[in-house]
Amino acid sequence: MSKEWIEVSIIVSSEAVEAVSGILYNTEVEGISIEDTKDIEFKKKHPGDWDYFDESLLKAEEGAVIKAYYRESESFYGYLKYIKDNINNLENLGIDKGKGLVVANKVNEEDWENGWKKYYKPYRAGEKIVIKPLWEEYENKKQDIVVEIDPGMAFGTGTHETTKMCIKALEKYVRPESNVFDIGTGSGILAITASKLGAKEVTAVDLDPVAVESALKNISYNNIKNIKVFHGDLMEGVHGKADILVINIIADVILSLTEEVKKFLVSEGIFICSGIIIDRKEEVAENLKNNGFCIREINEDGEWVCIVSTIK
Repeated sequence: MSKEWIEVSIIVSSEAVEAVSGILYNTEVEGISIEDTKDIEFKKKHPGDWDYFDESLLKAEEGAVIKAYYRESESFYGYLKYIKDNINNLENLGIDKGKGLVVANKVNEEDWENGWKKYYKPYRAGEKIVIKPLWEEYENKKQDIVVEIDPGMAFGTGTHETTKMCIKALEKYVRPESNVFDIGTGSGILAITASKLGAKEVTAVDLDPVAVESALKNISYNNIKNIKVFHGDLMEGVHGKADILVINIIADVILSLTEEVKKFLVSEGIFICSGIIIDRKEEVAENLKNNGFCIREINEDGEWVCIVSTIK
């Protein structure tokens, strides 16, 4: 098998990282790595939360560098055009793209396949939850709940602000009797977190079959038996009603799903939604209110927002 790959380097604002990741997942991307200078700001504010961070980011310009990896094929150049066109369109969606620079180069597999792992260390994502990569050691502190994970190259490591806010919300609202739905599960971090916090049953769904495979692997690493994972288009694949429904995608998807979400929540059920840039906070909150939700709390971290609401 060829060891040559095509690396697509994308320079965007930190605000655009989630949206660009979504764009890449619509192509045949084999792996993604993200280096965000906002990681440095988080490290400065929370010096005890990270054991390691990439010192080279201190010298980087403000923003993020996303690297996506592809096998060379006839489809690649169509994907490259798709990526460029959609990044150029981000500002029409209210997202600051930053430089929006896209560059493609051939690389050797050994240059990237495992190199990203040295930058991913155990870190505290909430009051109790600690995210630990499989290949790292971690000495548990009292009451720590450790989530073991191998995100692979293509799925979230959980370090993004939106994921951390969802984890903190789950810490607050999950109860032993809770039935939790995780929509757009990715690497399964939120589903696993809910289970380890004591949820009775967890259902996870993702539209990407590779994400489903990644989530299943991570669930097995944590020896969890009460999570069901489905491949489906967002709400497709979930049945019955949840006490808590969590979704960490983008504002546009949340807006389109708000009315449907009600069908899958018990009376006074909790809806945790994140992936919302701060400029669209009021739009999403108003949409929730117009669809019969009562806002419990709105949390912010950097440019991102997490809204917790309940059915009236």
